[in-house]
Amino acid sequence: MVGIAQLMLILDVTVVAIALPHIGADLGLERETLTWVVSGYTLTFGGLLLLGGRAADLFGARRLVLAGLLLFAAASLVAGLATSGPMLLGGRVAQGLAAALLSPAALSLVVTIFDGEERNKALGIWSALGGGGAALGVLLGGLLTAGPGWPWVFYVNVPVGLALLLALRLQLPAEPSAPERGRLDVLGAALVTAATGVLIYALIRAGDHGWLTATTAALVGVAVVLYAAFVVRQRTAAHPLMDLRLLIRRPVATGTLLILVATALMIMVFFLGTFYLQDYRGYGPLTTGLLFLPVAIATMVGADASGRVLGRIGPRVLGVAGLLVAAAGMAVPALWEGTTALVVGVGVAAAGTGSLFVVASATALGQVAPQEAGLASGIVSTFHEFGASLGAAVVSSVAAAGIAGTSAAGFSRGFTTGAIVALAAALVTVVLTPVPART
Repeated sequence: MVGIAQLMLILDVTVVAIALPHIGADLGLERETLTWVVSGYTLTFGGLLLLGGRAADLFGARRLVLAGLLLFAAASLVAGLATSGPMLLGGRVAQGLAAALLSPAALSLVVTIFDGEERNKALGIWSALGGGGAALGVLLGGLLTAGPGWPWVFYVNVPVGLALLLALRLQLPAEPSAPERGRLDVLGAALVTAATGVLIYALIRAGDHGWLTATTAALVGVAVVLYAAFVVRQRTAAHPLMDLRLLIRRPVATGTLLILVATALMIMVFFLGTFYLQDYRGYGPLTTGLLFLPVAIATMVGADASGRVLGRIGPRVLGVAGLLVAAAGMAVPALWEGTTALVVGVGVAAAGTGSLFVVASATALGQVAPQEAGLASGIVSTFHEFGASLGAAVVSSVAAAGIAGTSAAGFSRGFTTGAIVALAAALVTVVLTPVPART
């Protein structure tokens, strides 16, 4: 059930993408505003995740999950009822806030409720649902937009969210009192949120305006300064938002690398595939969504299979194997043009990235103390959103000609870039991933 809650959050990134042209036509929104319909959610979600993870540790993951579900359902209703750009953007930002509270708390529950081999299987289910959410979002977005209309891409979250809220309130075990309540580091949260927001905005903007511009460099510089201020704050605060030493632990570092690369590759696939099928091949939103159905299935199969074998073969072998499979899948549409090559290739790549989601979560969270589970989950989820923005920004720059509909060569370059990224990440994973001690 908490996996389905996470599925809603991930699905909400891509389910809106198919509906954007219809939203713009109905509400009279320009391209810039439509961009913020997507990035406003991602920026708020990614920027506040560490705060959400720390809040889960301080106030209880169960409370945060229930509060997040209620807020997400209410925000979805506002977005669906929107009659103007500001009302729609307000709903999307509120959805992002709810997601930032819900996601790390839900993952923290999975980590703390289950243990050992059972935890690996639970993470397999979690990752299968979350990893397949992006692909299912394209399918669902096509079905709802072609059917009852774009408001239903938001309305559908209301009954699902309320049903999950009632079920989880009954099913989740009561939590023991936290050993120390502490305080939320509001200033630290503001600094890391601003830094993450500025950096993600710089990456999104670079996709349209170029990587080597003065504005991009200035935005990245501002983000670096804000991150430095955040580090100083964490070293001096009485109740810091996070223990910075957590980031240099090899298991956490490996997990964040893998979740970053896996999400970037997944978003590359959907970004390139959506433009290729709709703008270059001329398919409608419903057909495009149906063509992505095998991708969703492959993601879930890869994640579920990895959750079952992770305990036997270890994170290093499984992580490298997932990256190599992803690289091989991305190479297919890079070398051969056509709808069949695209669907087959991205399906293979999706199986590899689905495996990576399980390895990343299990590696980063498998050895943290219970009181750190929410924070570590927030770190993993933050890198998930960061990877989504990075993947979209990189691929939109590399494949600019293809996205503009002027040449198929841009799509080939985009998929080639994804394959190279996966191969490079496989080499780093070999070195970085700790080997479990033999007993």
